[in-house]
Amino acid sequence: MHLVLAYIDQHLDGPLDLGELAGVASYSSFHFHRLFGAWAGERLGDYLRRRRLEMAAVRLSSQPDTTVLAVAMAVGFSSGEAFSRAFKEHFGAAPSAWRAAAIRNPDQVLRKLGHARRIRSAEDGRESVTEASIPMNVSVIDRTPRRVTYLRRTGAYGEGLSIFWQEDVYPWMVRHDLLGAPRYGISLDDPSITAPAQCRYDACVEIAADRKLPRDILTATIPGGRYAVVEFEDTVEAMAPVWDALLRDWLPGSGFQLDARPMFEYYASDATYHPDTGVMQCEICIPVAPA
Repeated sequence: MHLVLAYIDQHLDGPLDLGELAGVASYSSFHFHRLFGAWAGERLGDYLRRRRLEMAAVRLSSQPDTTVLAVAMAVGFSSGEAFSRAFKEHFGAAPSAWRAAAIRNPDQVLRKLGHARRIRSAEDGRESVTEASIPMNVSVIDRTPRRVTYLRRTGAYGEGLSIFWQEDVYPWMVRHDLLGAPRYGISLDDPSITAPAQCRYDACVEIAADRKLPRDILTATIPGGRYAVVEFEDTVEAMAPVWDALLRDWLPGSGFQLDARPMFEYYASDATYHPDTGVMQCEICIPVAPA
């Protein structure tokens, strides 16, 4: 089912039919349709519609020069009129009005928090720097694909993610001999757009491509390619403005745009966390492609 959700996010610009998604999950269409509703808590059609609209909302805010029609087409709507009606029904505002709004979900103040406190990581996944320091100290780098194993949490971001790493992820890492490996915190949804209860987060640990794992262990690949990266060293509370500045301020004038790859926080082997001050180190990474 996680493969299906990832496939959906990567193919929102085109039609997604039941048979195609059932094939990704290796189920018959009949069983997949029933299982998806029971597992996801919403019908497949409703989920597809919500994800198209949420991705459109991300594009509207991060790509202000892109027309509403172009955004609509990029997430699989056949017309601007149909998109505008659906968007207003879901978000309560027309796309252009929503784009101008400052805050969508004020209860989700702490955004994109993937804090593996007290757990150290290993080697840097960076391969080459294609652009050096640019405004906001953003570097645009190329990364190679990385195989990871992960645990997923669904629910509001914020301090709960730190508890998740400490109480669930760390013991799991100990059981499976994963300590000392590079780690990634992937916030799969934008909490200023997606309802808190539906926000997905993956706590990932890098593993060798040929490592054998028990069958019940989830694995995935963090895609390679070009990423915009900000070196972060501060407290949890200071991270939200950095994400906002990167996505809302730097990205629109950068000559880049987001693509379907996930955003994440990367924790290197020498990343530190100071329990007395709460200051941590990580890299904030967003996938970019030419605009």
